[in-house]
Amino acid sequence: MKKAGSRIYTFLIFLFLYAPILVLIVFSFNDTETASRTVWSGFSLKWYQKLFQDRLILEALRNTLIIAIAAAVASTVLGTMAAIGINSMKKLPRRIMMNVTNFPMVNPEIVTGVSLMLLFVFAVGLFGGRSLGMGSLIAAHITFCLPYVILSVLPKLRQMDPNLYEAAQDLGCPPVKSFFHVVLPEIMPGIVTGMIMAFTLSIDDFVISYFTSGTTQTLPIYIYSMTRKRISPEINALSTVLFAVVMVLLIVVNTRQAREKRTVDQGEEEAA
Repeated sequence: MKKAGSRIYTFLIFLFLYAPILVLIVFSFNDTETASRTVWSGFSLKWYQKLFQDRLILEALRNTLIIAIAAAVASTVLGTMAAIGINSMKKLPRRIMMNVTNFPMVNPEIVTGVSLMLLFVFAVGLFGGRSLGMGSLIAAHITFCLPYVILSVLPKLRQMDPNLYEAAQDLGCPPVKSFFHVVLPEIMPGIVTGMIMAFTLSIDDFVISYFTSGTTQTLPIYIYSMTRKRISPEINALSTVLFAVVMVLLIVVNTRQAREKRTVDQGEEEAA
């Protein structure tokens, strides 16, 4: 009885969480001429066709992908370097640096967005730039993605045998080559997870993007502008596509983590 009750409660919780998304997905296939969001008129792919024929949406999608890819790559490189540096510190400096790293994650996004906007406006005025745009968006996204990459790479560095790097150098391998052939393969799962997480966070961000975008539009900003007037079912189709992309990325991350856990468990069983 207890198991059945817990399953029912679990089902109700997940239903509460995902029912709005399911409704949105269903009505993205609604065949209606009145742009109704609540009356089902039959199955159709017309709103997906209109979505991919909309020049403004496609331009916003292109901007979003450019920013997400650039931010993910840059934050992954910088975050990996920072994680290696933090991992090599002594206990007290490492604790201080971890607090500094974690602060942007708990800081309200609106505070981060406003502060970055003021910084970029000051920098544009100081160096004679034109306005905020793609550059300020990429810099802002790198800023809030960095802590997540660091937190993804650090556990892998702690799991690695610290003597491997020194052993490789004792065998005649140069420091740079030792890093790429010994350290990098060991921490690669954390790097990949951090990159996927950074990409997902960048695609999804609205608040910080809104304050630092200038005249550049991303998908979240474009969706917000659509909600200020009568919403077309195109937004249902667009939201469904975004949900599907994020879901695929999450499945990839979770699958990798489960596979790594099985590998570690098998290694521990063999060692025992």
